[in-house]
Amino acid sequence: MKHGKKYIESAALVDRLKQYDPMEGMELVCKTAKAKFDETVEVSVRLGVDSRHADQQVRGAVVLPHGTGKTVRVLVFAKGDKAHEAEEAGADYIGDEATVTKIQKENWFEFDVCVATPDMMGVVGRIGRILGPKGLMPNPKSGTVTMDVAKAIKDIKAGKVEYRVTAPSARFPSVPRS
Repeated sequence: MKHGKKYIESAALVDRLKQYDPMEGMELVCKTAKAKFDETVEVSVRLGVDSRHADQQVRGAVVLPHGTGKTVRVLVFAKGDKAHEAEEAGADYIGDEATVTKIQKENWFEFDVCVATPDMMGVVGRIGRILGPKGLMPNPKSGTVTMDVAKAIKDIKAGKVEYRVTAPSARFPSVPRS
């Protein structure tokens, strides 16, 4: 296979047999970046857990210190004072039953994250089959079902990222350690 000169220059900087520590690896990523756009880095970590067992699930969320660089559109399902609080916190959309109907009938998905108060989960649950596969369903474990909507919105806008264990794939086969 033939490679371009930028690839060859970058490949010369990498020792394929050396195992780099995270800081060295990030420095190397920055040195070898040649594209004219912001490149991304994907991290895969072998945790040694079996994702099929419920007691071995690893999932959560973390607010990145410098954000992700993306603007996030937030839909909040709340009523009364919580709806007003969400609007002041910077929510892009405030939802109610009319919004649920709009999502069902018109396939409206002009938002990236959905936050709900516990009292509105009965309403949101009706569109769970639509939001769930898209990863938009509010979840108490990830902090999107909460009474403190202002804090949830602030965290999401600041760059909150969710992580979870996925099943091993053919792309990353498990290699036996010797």
